[in-house]
Amino acid sequence: MQRTVTSRLELAIDGRTDMVFSIAAAEGADLGAESVSFVLDGTPIDPSEVVDRHGTRLHRLIGDAGTMIVDYTATVNGRSAPAPVDELDTVIYLRPSRYCESDSLFPTARSEFAGLAGHELLEAVTAWVGMKLSYVPGSSLPTDGAARTLMARRGVCRDYAHLVIALLRALDVPARMVAVYAPGLSPMDFHAVAEAHIDGEWWVVDATRLAPRQSMLRISTGRDAADIAFLTNHWAGLTLRRLDVLAIVDELPLDDGMQRLQLG
Repeated sequence: MQRTVTSRLELAIDGRTDMVFSIAAAEGADLGAESVSFVLDGTPIDPSEVVDRHGTRLHRLIGDAGTMIVDYTATVNGRSAPAPVDELDTVIYLRPSRYCESDSLFPTARSEFAGLAGHELLEAVTAWVGMKLSYVPGSSLPTDGAARTLMARRGVCRDYAHLVIALLRALDVPARMVAVYAPGLSPMDFHAVAEAHIDGEWWVVDATRLAPRQSMLRISTGRDAADIAFLTNHWAGLTLRRLDVLAIVDELPLDDGMQRLQLG
């Protein structure tokens, strides 16, 4: 399997600002080729790269007011090894977080999924979220969490993932969120899915079923959308004028949504 991914961001920056981008393939990918560039009003800027404990590669830089163009391209050969597991994962990813209010959804989770465990539980939660929600672009706010998503019964990929994660945590299953490049996704964009820790390994699920999981490429991993944003900034404001994402694979696999898969 060979995947080619690209992303381009055009930003209007109001003043001197500290920016952190999460658009590169995570560590562990077999990169055949890769390039990343940051150009502010025609002048290239070199970022520093910081890698977190999950292999998320963060590119950080400080830019002044102007127009910035960010380009990323990578060709990835084959699939990466399954995500490693450490004991800290089973602590952090059981806790409620900003967008995954597992404590608030505890009664719903216990009522709907009583008696289920392991992969049977994971499949039931994923199917339930897919059935309860309608995928409606623009229907949710960036500040919406899992509880509000459940009340609204609609959202986009991040909302689906948040609800899956919150329900699983309420049922004592460590769960986390992953940003990915997703060949086959339409319309193309950055995509968000959930990973659940079962039987000592991380398994990926996508309640939207909008793209095959086998060809997804990990970008970033964290508790919820607060940890995996493709861009965060401090000091001055900025406006995202344009975002173009492309992800293709040499042969698009078939995913029936029920297979037990790990991100690679």
